[in-house]
Amino acid sequence: MKIDPRRSSAFAAAIDTGSLEGAASQLGITPSAVSQRISALEQELGTPLLVRSRPCRATVPGMRLLQYLRRSLLLEAEFLAEMGMDAGPARVALAVNNDTLATWLLPALGPILAAEGLLVEFVLDNQGHTFALLEEGRVLACVSGKPQPMHGCTATPLGLMRYRMVAASGFARQRFPDGLTREAAVHAPVVVFDRKDSLQSAFLREHLGLPEGSYPCHYVPASDPYVEAIRLGFGYGMLPEEQCRRLLDAGELVELAPALPVDVPLYWHAWRIQPQRLERMGAALVKAAQAALLPLPLP
Repeated sequence: MKIDPRRSSAFAAAIDTGSLEGAASQLGITPSAVSQRISALEQELGTPLLVRSRPCRATVPGMRLLQYLRRSLLLEAEFLAEMGMDAGPARVALAVNNDTLATWLLPALGPILAAEGLLVEFVLDNQGHTFALLEEGRVLACVSGKPQPMHGCTATPLGLMRYRMVAASGFARQRFPDGLTREAAVHAPVVVFDRKDSLQSAFLREHLGLPEGSYPCHYVPASDPYVEAIRLGFGYGMLPEEQCRRLLDAGELVELAPALPVDVPLYWHAWRIQPQRLERMGAALVKAAQAALLPLPLP
């Protein structure tokens, strides 16, 4: 038995674009033809592969198929390159958290993408959720806070990303004249990245005994605007040390709890058997991360 490439391409396009209409536009066929090809593939494999919701999502067997398709495309491109045939640049989908993308990742990734002839597609999510994107087959590798690898994959320690609780100097003087106290924190707005961001809530619960929802919040779900919102005095919040060091040195930001940094462990998850180009890319990223981040404590 052989998987029909037209049918599998329709399935992958529906997942990538999130809809049958988007897949149709990508493939240059009608939405009805996309649906028929996916239905034929489901009949051929004897299992549902696609939940036709908005956005479309894969079933559990569909996730396994998607993992196979992503990896096979890279392997095919690598084989053709080895045979001296131009297959064009290969695309690699990586799931990363926003703070990783905003700090050490891009400088490390640029040279290896050019050297290996790779294109990258970043899928952004909280470090606690990127692992699920690998499980779903939407990406080929991820930066995650999860230390245990998925079956068939490896998890390589990258290091600790250190966060500092900071505020604009004027905001700190006005809102926290006596320091970061429980009484002041009840009324001072916190800047939170998005509804998945638990750094601030965990810190306030642990150190001030404040439950989530007992203080006002701004939500700013983009890395640079998040930093800018804190710098402009919208509220206080946690920033990676690498992102806030210059502003702290310039006196634009101050630390509210200098003795209480928060360290978040990060790991590189990738398939145990993978194309050599992806393996070399992963090795370069691990090396760069271990140079930029704090070392993980020994077990």
